[in-house]
Amino acid sequence: MIDHERDLASLHEATERLLTDAASWDNAFVAQPSRLPGWTRGHVLAHLARNAEALVNVLEGRPMYASAETRDADIERDAPRPLDVQLADVRATYARFQEVAAVPADWSRTVALRNGISDTASRLPFRRWVEVAVHHVDLDCGYELEDLPEEFVQREIDFLTERFGTLGNLPPTVLWASDGRTWTTGDASGEEGVAVMGSAADLLGWLAGRRDGSALTTKGGALPTLPAL
Repeated sequence: MIDHERDLASLHEATERLLTDAASWDNAFVAQPSRLPGWTRGHVLAHLARNAEALVNVLEGRPMYASAETRDADIERDAPRPLDVQLADVRATYARFQEVAAVPADWSRTVALRNGISDTASRLPFRRWVEVAVHHVDLDCGYELEDLPEEFVQREIDFLTERFGTLGNLPPTVLWASDGRTWTTGDASGEEGVAVMGSAADLLGWLAGRRDGSALTTKGGALPTLPAL
């Protein structure tokens, strides 16, 4: 069962961790490339701020973004800003998200996200936690997938394997983490499957498009090509 209040607390810890790391940077560092193709670290910080605003829109019953074009344009507009402006924006928009999330509401209600996706309101704090935690890694600042909380890694792999399992174009796949945890995904109706083995961090990195899977080993076939989410 989703505990949105617990996730809000975890989100707070993740946000403070990122902001603490970023406080030691300078403007030149923010202007350098992130690990996301075509994005500087400034793009990542701008995205985090605009995403917090977008989730406030969702909680208050408005469209997440006016349009995909507006979303992209806003990130491009804000990416070149100096570090102090970036961090003030990330902190202020997160505070606004906290404020709206503290308003008594029906957290079981269905809310509309982007690209036709919907979810329950109670999952939004975890979705924001994903944004903050994974993009912290994308910032290429010394924080890695191996540094993510164990609970987060478990839940995000749970989410991604469930999502890939609904797409119907991935062969039956079993994920075996080196610590003994397992997950299944892909087309359950298929007869031949592939086992993918590695650390939980490497499995998450592959599923989330952050690692190419070269650190993983397979049994029963080659590493499957993951469909676009």
